[in-house]
Amino acid sequence: MRITDVQTLPIDRYLFVKVHTDAGITGLGESGTWGYLEASEKAVETFRRYLIGQDPLRIEHHWQYMYRCSHFRGAAIMGALSAIDIALWDIAGKHFGVPTYQLLGGKCRDKVRVYYHVFGRTTEELVKGCIAAKEQGFTAVGHLTPFVDAPRSEPYFKTHASKIGDAIDTVRQYREAVGDEVDLCIEIHRQLTPAEAIALGRGIEPFHPYFYEDPVLPDNFDEMAQVAQHINIPIATGERLHNIWEFEMLLTRNAVQYVRPDVCLAGGITHCKKIAALAEAHHVGVVPHNPLSPVSTAACVQLAACIPNFALQEYPLGEHKPPKSEIVKSVLRLDNGFLIVPDAPGIGVELADDAAEKYPYRPREFVTRLHVDGSVVDQ
Repeated sequence: MRITDVQTLPIDRYLFVKVHTDAGITGLGESGTWGYLEASEKAVETFRRYLIGQDPLRIEHHWQYMYRCSHFRGAAIMGALSAIDIALWDIAGKHFGVPTYQLLGGKCRDKVRVYYHVFGRTTEELVKGCIAAKEQGFTAVGHLTPFVDAPRSEPYFKTHASKIGDAIDTVRQYREAVGDEVDLCIEIHRQLTPAEAIALGRGIEPFHPYFYEDPVLPDNFDEMAQVAQHINIPIATGERLHNIWEFEMLLTRNAVQYVRPDVCLAGGITHCKKIAALAEAHHVGVVPHNPLSPVSTAACVQLAACIPNFALQEYPLGEHKPPKSEIVKSVLRLDNGFLIVPDAPGIGVELADDAAEKYPYRPREFVTRLHVDGSVVDQ
């Protein structure tokens, strides 16, 4: 069996990759470089020149060849490599007639606990979203910010006292709304300095968050470790990291209690399985990042099924309604807050035949939020 083509498919707000073989088997993957998909698409085209004519089952070798072929790294390249890697694992599963997880040691679980996205422009909307998620059977809610989801076009300003005080009170309202029957995954979006992150982390400790996600920027691992050492709630981070060496630096600093590799960014299924093993050695759980399409969800579930230290899976809004439900032929089955691990060969999903025509590519708007004084704000 040989690779005959590598095809990129920009659809709606996503970038998919199809790998074709002379055996008639195709594999499907997705790039997680959602802010720069055009650059990632060009990187796929570069890798295509190497892949045509290769044996698709030499997955580890191809990963190493593509990653180490040049002196340059980065999100666009890793998104491309990840999409190809997922597609190759999809081909391998179909070739052997088994789900991809079966080739990675088999199932550790039959279903995958997920947390539901909650959005809102006001605290009241976010609280209602938490209650609605609980009523739908979810036992965890996430993407749950204590700063509300203000648009990036809106200039930002708050005093330190109101910023921290209001955020603490918002988390209190979340907890009171759902009781202890729902875990709260508090999302900070890297908006705080280390001093602010420590103050807020200490303030929300009484409400027992499941984790405190990305309290500071990921660029300095020592800063994340500093925050972790001064609070008593678990930190979750890693969605912007690309490889096992970055995750190892976090883990050896005791800077993280839940790693968040993105299967579509951090090297695909091949590399994320290794990241999970590193985390396992540190007794750290895995919460795969997933803000993308049902293809990303399917790849995440393959990983979650076969690793012992899986903790929780991010489950974005809209998987069971258009456009997401119509991009693929069928979505994974959700049952009372758990995704059922599929038994179909490969990763378990296929693109709909008319997806590209029905949902043309929509580039993301390039907008960075500003402070009232005109400087850039992280959000």
